[in-house]
Amino acid sequence: MHRVTHFEIQAEDPARTIKFYTELLGWTFTQWGGQKYWLITTGEASEPGINGGLLPRPGAGPIDGQAVNAYVCTVATPNVDATLSKALSLGGKLALPKIAIPTVGWLAYAKDTEGNIFGMMQADPSAK
Repeated sequence: MHRVTHFEIQAEDPARTIKFYTELLGWTFTQWGGQKYWLITTGEASEPGINGGLLPRPGAGPIDGQAVNAYVCTVATPNVDATLSKALSLGGKLALPKIAIPTVGWLAYAKDTEGNIFGMMQADPSAK
Protein backbone atom coordinates (compact mmCIF):
# COMPACT_ATOMS: atom_id res chain seq x y z
CA MET A 1 0.00 0.00 0.00
CA HIS A 2 0.96 3.62 -0.45
CA ARG A 3 0.53 5.88 2.59
CA VAL A 4 0.26 9.64 2.72
CA THR A 5 3.53 10.96 4.15
CA HIS A 6 3.32 14.71 3.56
CA PHE A 7 0.71 17.37 2.86
CA GLU A 8 0.89 20.91 1.51
CA ILE A 9 -1.15 24.02 2.18
CA GLN A 10 -1.21 26.77 -0.43
CA ALA A 11 -1.73 30.31 0.79
CA GLU A 12 -2.15 33.78 -0.66
CA ASP A 13 -0.59 35.15 2.54
CA PRO A 14 1.80 32.60 4.11
CA ALA A 15 2.45 34.78 7.20
CA ARG A 16 -1.28 35.00 7.94
CA THR A 17 -1.61 31.23 7.46
CA ILE A 18 1.33 30.52 9.76
CA LYS A 19 -0.25 32.68 12.47
CA PHE A 20 -3.61 30.92 12.05
CA TYR A 21 -2.33 27.34 12.39
CA THR A 22 0.24 28.20 15.06
CA GLU A 23 -2.42 29.76 17.28
CA LEU A 24 -5.14 27.22 16.47
CA LEU A 25 -3.26 23.91 16.51
CA GLY A 26 0.18 24.70 17.92
CA TRP A 27 1.93 23.71 14.68
CA THR A 28 5.47 24.99 14.07
CA PHE A 29 6.73 26.38 10.76
CA THR A 30 10.35 26.48 9.64
CA GLN A 31 11.36 28.22 6.43
CA TRP A 32 13.27 25.82 4.19
CA GLY A 33 16.51 27.45 3.13
CA GLY A 34 15.91 30.73 1.32
CA GLN A 35 12.87 29.28 -0.44
CA LYS A 36 9.30 30.51 -0.18
CA TYR A 37 8.48 27.17 1.45
CA TRP A 38 7.90 26.35 5.11
CA LEU A 39 8.09 22.90 6.68
CA ILE A 40 5.18 22.23 9.04
CA THR A 41 5.62 20.13 12.17
CA THR A 42 2.20 19.02 13.40
CA GLY A 43 3.23 17.11 16.52
CA GLU A 44 5.80 14.97 18.26
CA ALA A 45 7.52 12.26 16.18
CA SER A 46 6.22 9.67 18.67
CA GLU A 47 2.57 10.59 17.89
CA PRO A 48 0.63 9.27 14.89
CA GLY A 49 0.28 11.73 12.04
CA ILE A 50 2.21 13.42 9.26
CA ASN A 51 3.99 16.71 8.74
CA GLY A 52 3.65 19.01 5.76
CA GLY A 53 4.63 22.14 3.94
CA LEU A 54 3.30 25.62 3.20
CA LEU A 55 3.87 27.53 -0.02
CA PRO A 56 2.51 30.62 -1.75
CA ARG A 57 -0.56 29.87 -3.87
CA PRO A 58 0.40 30.21 -7.55
CA GLY A 59 -3.11 31.15 -8.71
CA ALA A 60 -6.54 32.18 -7.53
CA GLY A 61 -7.87 30.79 -4.26
CA PRO A 62 -10.91 28.54 -3.83
CA ILE A 63 -14.28 30.09 -4.56
CA ASP A 64 -17.01 29.82 -1.91
CA GLY A 65 -19.72 27.32 -2.79
CA GLN A 66 -17.67 25.32 -5.27
CA ALA A 67 -17.05 21.62 -4.75
CA VAL A 68 -13.78 20.71 -3.08
CA ASN A 69 -11.19 19.66 -5.65
CA ALA A 70 -8.32 18.74 -3.34
CA TYR A 71 -7.55 16.40 -0.49
CA VAL A 72 -9.00 17.55 2.80
CA CYS A 73 -6.91 16.86 5.90
CA THR A 74 -8.59 16.28 9.25
CA VAL A 75 -6.91 16.96 12.60
CA ALA A 76 -7.66 15.10 15.82
CA THR A 77 -8.92 17.29 18.64
CA PRO A 78 -10.08 16.55 22.19
CA ASN A 79 -12.96 19.05 21.80
CA VAL A 80 -14.34 19.80 18.35
CA ASP A 81 -16.60 22.61 19.62
CA ALA A 82 -13.71 24.47 21.25
CA THR A 83 -11.38 23.99 18.27
CA LEU A 84 -14.03 25.13 15.79
CA SER A 85 -14.85 28.15 17.93
CA LYS A 86 -11.18 29.08 18.12
CA ALA A 87 -10.76 28.65 14.35
CA LEU A 88 -13.62 31.08 13.77
CA SER A 89 -12.19 33.58 16.26
CA LEU A 90 -8.86 33.49 14.39
CA GLY A 91 -10.48 34.46 11.08
CA GLY A 92 -11.52 31.06 9.80
CA LYS A 93 -15.01 30.37 8.44
CA LEU A 94 -17.47 27.55 8.98
CA ALA A 95 -17.59 25.10 6.06
CA LEU A 96 -19.76 22.36 7.65
CA PRO A 97 -21.18 22.41 11.19
CA LYS A 98 -20.44 19.62 13.64
CA ILE A 99 -22.02 16.31 12.72
CA ALA A 100 -21.98 12.89 14.35
CA ILE A 101 -20.13 10.07 12.66
CA PRO A 102 -21.88 7.17 14.41
CA THR A 103 -19.59 5.10 16.67
CA VAL A 104 -16.57 7.20 15.58
CA GLY A 105 -16.97 10.75 16.87
CA TRP A 106 -17.81 14.34 16.00
CA LEU A 107 -16.65 16.02 12.81
CA ALA A 108 -16.72 19.65 11.66
CA TYR A 109 -15.12 21.42 8.71
CA ALA A 110 -13.78 24.96 8.60
CA LYS A 111 -11.95 27.15 6.11
CA ASP A 112 -8.65 28.68 7.12
CA THR A 113 -7.80 32.33 6.39
CA GLU A 114 -6.93 31.35 2.80
CA GLY A 115 -10.18 29.50 2.07
CA ASN A 116 -8.64 26.01 2.41
CA ILE A 117 -11.01 23.48 3.99
CA PHE A 118 -9.82 21.30 6.86
CA GLY A 119 -11.62 18.91 9.19
CA MET A 120 -11.61 18.54 12.96
CA MET A 121 -12.50 15.18 14.54
CA GLN A 122 -13.23 14.46 18.19
CA ALA A 123 -13.19 10.73 18.93
CA ASP A 124 -16.36 9.57 20.69
CA PRO A 125 -17.60 5.98 20.22
CA SER A 126 -21.01 7.00 21.63
CA ALA A 127 -21.64 9.62 18.90
CA LYS A 128 -25.00 9.17 17.15
